[in-house]
Amino acid sequence: MREAVIVDAVRTAGGKRNGQLSGWHPADLLAECLKALQERNDLDPAIVEDVITGCVMQVGAQALNVGRNAVLAAGWPEEVPATSIDRQCGSSQQAAHFAAQAVMAGAHDVVVASGVEVMSLVWMGASAMVDGVGMPFGPMMGLRYADVEKYPGHKGLVPQGISAEIIADKWGISREELDAYGLRSQQLAAVARDEGRFDNEIVPVAGRKIEIDPETRKPTGKIIDTGEMHTTDEGIRESTPESLANLKPAFTPEGKVTAGNSSQICDGASALLIMSEAKANELGLTPRARFHTFALAGV
Repeated sequence: MREAVIVDAVRTAGGKRNGQLSGWHPADLLAECLKALQERNDLDPAIVEDVITGCVMQVGAQALNVGRNAVLAAGWPEEVPATSIDRQCGSSQQAAHFAAQAVMAGAHDVVVASGVEVMSLVWMGASAMVDGVGMPFGPMMGLRYADVEKYPGHKGLVPQGISAEIIADKWGISREELDAYGLRSQQLAAVARDEGRFDNEIVPVAGRKIEIDPETRKPTGKIIDTGEMHTTDEGIRESTPESLANLKPAFTPEGKVTAGNSSQICDGASALLIMSEAKANELGLTPRARFHTFALAGV
């Protein structure tokens, strides 16, 4: 079987909710990553045989094949195909799996795996809130699951936050352990940032914020150019055990999951240039990593 290698990896710096990336259209934001792959590797985009894009909330600005729209926004040839996939939180990782598997199978030589989500604009759950077109969970699925005793009304299909609480209870993970893990993650990220370990992968983009009405706290639709280049992850917070301990549970009154030990609302995009080892050698490109094993499991 052929080897699939990663030749380059780029991303925008992460943007916090209503932060430096909140005013970007998702397709345009991903296009910046595609253009960076092209420029950094002297890549002829016409040889890219597919662009596979992971995106969770494929509605609104992220609807109608956001990966294809990004290809066009990047100025790549119209002949370059693209598809958008949804494996929820693992969507862009799955894009990398599919891209590598296509190369390993001999179907393609050059594939881009990518991901984009502008959660400030297309918020979590937005794709299930379109009026008049039904809900994702049908009657047969509902019949399969009984109510969760501790969280009535959810019929075994609970939101992420409550799912995290159930997992913590099942495995006996304490609030203190969750906070310690979250704090360590932030500390490691801060060290990596300060040492410049992210610099090579980050694509600088102009800061564009969506205006927020100070009274309603809702977006007005107006986009504000900040005049700054966005090059640093906004979500890194150097906290302390004491400040984390003072945060209230986010999902249930007696819960353990807080804003300090869980993932942030984030805006951003990323892309990997994946190809066969033979093609990388032909193009004079040096592989940075290779795919070894893939694994999937439902929960």
